[in-house]
Amino acid sequence: MKIIQLIQRPQLRGAEIFACQLSSHLEELGNEVIVVTIFRGDSKLPFSGKIIELNLKQGYRFFDFKGWKEFHKIIKEFKPDIIQANAADTLKFASSSKRIFKWSVPIIFRNANKMGDFINSSLKLKLNNFYLQKINSVISVSKECENNFRETFFFPHDEIQTIEIGVEEVLPSGIPTDLEKIFKKGPVFCHIGSFVPEKNHKGLVKIFKRIVNNFPDSQLLLIGKGKLQEESKSLVYDLNIESNIHFLNYRNDVFDILAHSTAYLMPSFIEGLPAVILEAMYCKTPVVANNVGGIGEVLIEGQTGWPISVGDEDKFVNAVADIIKKSPYVDERVEAAKEMVMQRFLNSIIARRFMEAYKKVAD
Repeated sequence: MKIIQLIQRPQLRGAEIFACQLSSHLEELGNEVIVVTIFRGDSKLPFSGKIIELNLKQGYRFFDFKGWKEFHKIIKEFKPDIIQANAADTLKFASSSKRIFKWSVPIIFRNANKMGDFINSSLKLKLNNFYLQKINSVISVSKECENNFRETFFFPHDEIQTIEIGVEEVLPSGIPTDLEKIFKKGPVFCHIGSFVPEKNHKGLVKIFKRIVNNFPDSQLLLIGKGKLQEESKSLVYDLNIESNIHFLNYRNDVFDILAHSTAYLMPSFIEGLPAVILEAMYCKTPVVANNVGGIGEVLIEGQTGWPISVGDEDKFVNAVADIIKKSPYVDERVEAAKEMVMQRFLNSIIARRFMEAYKKVAD
């Protein structure tokens, strides 16, 4: 098959990284894939195949006739069998181009979040339903997100399914050289995600302040960028824990950082099914995360990790303390988590499930 993977921009965020990893595995299965990015970005994507960067301005996304025309030109030249629009503004972009230029290639929308949590007005609901009219199928990242999508948009049951995100089989290297001094100070925790409201960085900083009170040598690595980064830095200084929390921006070595961390922490308000949780499990790194979106489908209490109810900071802090103290059941949970990932969530397995979905839509 000939497949276009449409992503928002060249950036090292979950949806983009997974789309590129998926593209590589789809090529290994004998398909021809190109990755198309809509907006400007500053990262090198993890895909060795063909990438077309449109470099459009995000502020024009509701009426970018020129951009829609450029995409139509790509479709005419490449003649894809399937277009997968991967989250965020890719839905608006692909649907608008198809409506204006009347091309007929099926579009599969990759639903990577609980979209209903972002629909806070009747206008947004009507607008998204308008774009969904040109979508042929939806592949959701988790059952929770699938159910939410169907209930929010009254989407037909037979046109939506769940195929989870996956992880790559790679061997981690050593601790990154520039972080060696931090890892020598004490237990190191990490969080990977853009500084946006739903990731709850301020909540994480407050939680970590309590952890530092009990374990003063603890360190936290915050990997990512975003509009709330400076606000989070100010809170860190206000709480006088600037020697314990480190802002690393985007990194290309997050897998190595995960593998050597004491635990991965994620107190998000909204999530789909973050690949980083599965990557941590693959690395045998304990995961403590708010039980939102599809997280509870893989992070199972007493079995594979520490799911926490939103707002229960005491339980979050206690879970981290148990991990630091190396409570006996910690190793059992990380072993069970690794086994689950190996059986169900490797990208080599996930890619074959996507192929089955593509063939069903293309036929």
